[in-house]
Amino acid sequence: MKTLEERLDDAKLISEFEGHRDFESNTWQYWFVAAVAFCWSLYQLYIVIDPGNSAHVRAIHLAFGIALAFAMHAISKSPKLKSTITWYDFAIMLVGVAAILYQWYAYKDLAMRSGAWTQTDIIVGIATILVVLEASRRVMGLPLMLAAVVFLLYDYFGPYLPDMIAHKGASINKIMGQMVLTTEGIFGVPLGVSASFVFLFVLFGSLLDRAGAGEYFIKVSYTILGRYDGGPAKAAVAASGMFGMISGSSIANTVTVGTFTIPLMKRLGFSAHKAAAVETAASVNGQLMPPIMGAAAFIMAEFLGLDYTDIVFAAFIPAFTCYAALFYIVHIEAKKHGLKGEDPSVLGRTWPIFIRGIHYLIPIFFLIYTLIVLKQSAQSAAFSAIMFLMIIMVVQKPFKAFLNKEKITLPLIFEGFADIGNGMVMGGKNMVSIAAATAVAGIIVGSVTLTGIGLVLAEVIDNLSGGYILGVLFLTMFVSLVLGMGLPTTANYIVMASLTAPIIMELAANNGYLIPVIAAHMFVFYFGILADDTPPVGMAAYAAAAIAKSDPIVTGWQSFIYDMRTALLPYMFFFNNELLLIGGVDPSDPNNASKWLWITNPFEIALIFGGAVLGMFAFTSATQSFVLTKINTIERIGLIVVIPFLMLPKLMATKLGLPSHYIAYVIGLGIYGFIYFGQRIKYKKQQLALA
Repeated sequence: MKTLEERLDDAKLISEFEGHRDFESNTWQYWFVAAVAFCWSLYQLYIVIDPGNSAHVRAIHLAFGIALAFAMHAISKSPKLKSTITWYDFAIMLVGVAAILYQWYAYKDLAMRSGAWTQTDIIVGIATILVVLEASRRVMGLPLMLAAVVFLLYDYFGPYLPDMIAHKGASINKIMGQMVLTTEGIFGVPLGVSASFVFLFVLFGSLLDRAGAGEYFIKVSYTILGRYDGGPAKAAVAASGMFGMISGSSIANTVTVGTFTIPLMKRLGFSAHKAAAVETAASVNGQLMPPIMGAAAFIMAEFLGLDYTDIVFAAFIPAFTCYAALFYIVHIEAKKHGLKGEDPSVLGRTWPIFIRGIHYLIPIFFLIYTLIVLKQSAQSAAFSAIMFLMIIMVVQKPFKAFLNKEKITLPLIFEGFADIGNGMVMGGKNMVSIAAATAVAGIIVGSVTLTGIGLVLAEVIDNLSGGYILGVLFLTMFVSLVLGMGLPTTANYIVMASLTAPIIMELAANNGYLIPVIAAHMFVFYFGILADDTPPVGMAAYAAAAIAKSDPIVTGWQSFIYDMRTALLPYMFFFNNELLLIGGVDPSDPNNASKWLWITNPFEIALIFGGAVLGMFAFTSATQSFVLTKINTIERIGLIVVIPFLMLPKLMATKLGLPSHYIAYVIGLGIYGFIYFGQRIKYKKQQLALA
């Protein structure tokens, strides 16, 4: 277990890169923030038992988020302002909370006079927008706030814009009604999902980490994988993947796992920037891992009208393929540079370490069981898992003392309750950025609905791409990466899903591709995630570079090179929906999820997964110029040819007129096998020459 000092160091590093105040525990500011965060978590647990009105829940949820945003984030980055909460922070906080709670206080009146807004309604609406925008700027910087301001200006000044993007415009009354006084804007679907589903899963992750699961994942990964070539780097990949399942934050993942793995990688021979890049790539990809997936999975489910378990099912193969390929990258780097693993004698025995923390896995499996087997709602399953986890947190230390034949004392029992309290505080703090992001993103979603800008964008993108679907996908990828440099993953996904996913679907249909709408949504989601390590802004790369003492830009570029495999995957599952375990859609209604043909045959799933992994291995070898030894140009071309045969077998079968897509698999495996055995011969010759 990490010491208190190590936990505090990690928290300070996370605070530094996430840009929020980190008060000392002996100050009133610390206890004020902790009290608000704890009450927020308590409220979110209460509404599972007594849900109440959804509009009330959204308003109270956002009020808590806004209060914490102004308490935790200063108006500027001045060192003086980071050490205290000023009087004007409290003033804006109180105005914001009062304006937001107007939705709760005047709910019935607002519903009765829908469209006939009073002057008070409009003033409250303006105050709400201004406070939410300022909270967004403090928490996430300028990009999301500026994007929302641009859309608000577009709403109002529509008639005065060039013909191509002009619209009839909207009055202040209409804009306030759309953005604040109804559930079409700030209080819309994204915030509703944040309030109902996302918070509980983030709280579950915070409690699990506080219980010690994060450290357990690191130790188990290190003990199992540390002895192999490049072992600490492989342990970093495994631990970051497991921690990403419960975290949903690439920066928190990088810091928590990286403070342990990066020094180990450097000690065994990895250069500073490559050690940091491995951890960055592994941590960023943690947002692809079910069940949390950076919170976007819940919003995606709501947007598409799917069960959350459908999103997890579809995300399974791409996520695990991505991590398998990163393992392979690390293996190649180790082989290239002759980097060996740790001495097994310093690692300890795997089985005792695994057993010692096996209780951390029980809540995770319980969550999966209630979701997939019992088919409970995501909200109910998360609540049950949290309650189960809290029991474990209370009894784990006394039970350990009992096994060690030590005295069970009241302070030891109270430690479990203290861990629960701290976990609930961290859950509230970790939700601030998501609440702010979903609120501001709601403004953009509301503008799209109000103005019909999606139709305009469809025409613009169609013209820029020449109507070619690859051109559309490339433009979408570029915009997602650029937007993602300044936006958190959740906000990036909401914006891109609202603006470009419908366009992708429309132009795909025009090009003869019948795809499920989830493929378009997953496409923008993946590139939103990649922005976290895209230079020059990728904050996860900066965090890893700070730990490794490497150049953050060099680290960012190296991690982006490692993540090229993640950039390939969305194109693959777009043209091969079987990678999302969807075998077909209704040609007359591809958006109707109830008519999708899900793949459930274990043999087919294993074949698709195996083909995807080997295809990604081929891509990795081609980009890293290595299999068992350095590859030549002909081998590189062969490896590139392998990729579509293994990852797009049906498309290749159609294009080449093959009688079955299984033949495409055979061709791909044959070429790959030929290259591999050629490499073995070359490698043996090199070893004989060195002998």
